[in-house]
Amino acid sequence: MNSLPLCPQARLCGGCQLQGLPYPEQLERKQRRAEELLGQFAPVLPIIGMEDPAHCRYKALRSFGLDGRRRPVCGVYRQGSHAIVPVEACPMEAGAAGALFRDLWALLPDFKIPVYDERSGSGFLRHALVRQSRATGQLMLTLVAATPVFKAQKPFIRELTRLHPELSTVVLNINDRFGPVVLGKREKLLYGSGYLEDSLCSRRFRLSSRSFFQVNPVQTEKLYAEAMAFAGLTGRETVLDAYCGVGTIGICAADRAGQIVGVELNRDAVGDAIANARLNGLKNARFYQGDAGEFMEEMAGSGRGPDLVFMDPPRSGSDRRFIASLLRAAPKKVVYISCSPESLRRDLEQLRAGGYRVQKLRPVDMFPFTEHLETVVQLSKGEIQSKKIRVDFSLEDMDMSGFQKGATYGEIKTYVKEHTGLTVSSLYIAQVKQKCGIIERENYNKPKSEDSRQPQCPP
Repeated sequence: MNSLPLCPQARLCGGCQLQGLPYPEQLERKQRRAEELLGQFAPVLPIIGMEDPAHCRYKALRSFGLDGRRRPVCGVYRQGSHAIVPVEACPMEAGAAGALFRDLWALLPDFKIPVYDERSGSGFLRHALVRQSRATGQLMLTLVAATPVFKAQKPFIRELTRLHPELSTVVLNINDRFGPVVLGKREKLLYGSGYLEDSLCSRRFRLSSRSFFQVNPVQTEKLYAEAMAFAGLTGRETVLDAYCGVGTIGICAADRAGQIVGVELNRDAVGDAIANARLNGLKNARFYQGDAGEFMEEMAGSGRGPDLVFMDPPRSGSDRRFIASLLRAAPKKVVYISCSPESLRRDLEQLRAGGYRVQKLRPVDMFPFTEHLETVVQLSKGEIQSKKIRVDFSLEDMDMSGFQKGATYGEIKTYVKEHTGLTVSSLYIAQVKQKCGIIERENYNKPKSEDSRQPQCPP
């Protein structure tokens, strides 16, 4: 299929910016964009597109409110506004999502369920989010409400599940805050288990209502296959899955690596990742809640730094702190998955300045009929031409007057930090002094026995 059936709301909605443009031309447009933004780093490999780009999204959202005449409306937000554009069916949505939304909307008056009024903050239903499992066909429905009090809960859910037997679980999410954020922090299980099970790259994943999971599973498998090819794992590496979410990338790579370590700030996502590792019977995958940059530095400081880092940051890209931590940890290889070529270009410039080189770069079309572009990049640490320099000099020929006082250990640490970015200990400084024949301070804390083992300063 080369084009999407024309959507009557496309211009008002703004979600499909390339509506009406034949799909091959969309891919050419995205290829050119990738080359213009990223071609300076490496030749851009041909974009990976879809055979059938319609009905590819397995997650869908509807918002509820009042229109300009104060009438209830169900649809999607017009791009860049709070105005709701009525939408009955979206040709990008897969499976039964559209039918479930239509029946849900039709049942609201019967059960006297009021929609949310953004002006007054009154009413009940704000959004409905549907996720469908490609593996099982089952649906998860998340109702986002302004209050936890759901008077018609039982008869409403009973009728909705009668109309849609594939609806396996319903969750009530409470969002009582004003603003564009869809989901709140509190949830209440109304029906079923509270999670959906799906598969990706022959792995099973348990997804809760707030789990991040790529909406286009067909292209996600192609994206991850490319990422694994770029990683070139041999089965011995320690791999860090930064921004790991529910663990999809790390779990898909687990049978190719020695050890997978995933780090994610979102506590709920980490819980899902741990459950997913168990679900797949993995013994070599561990997941932690925390800042990925700090965790990576701790790994490197303990001598167990990662050999490879997968990074899949949000649209804004990585922050400077994470990039600095990555450069200090210095893994041999990095596979960067990006959903914004603009932020990717910025981050690649920083990584290149830190000694990394882009080896391969491939765009993937995850969101047909939109301007969005996903890219997977392989980077490796550039080799320094000479790690050791031979210098011949004579102390007799040098003016030593400026060195009579000598630098303090604190001054040496500061100097090394400023010029190399490395944090060195007093013990390391003393070992270098001893090796170079420089007299140490008398009060240096020497080991009690002559043969005691000490950590040696790295080269």
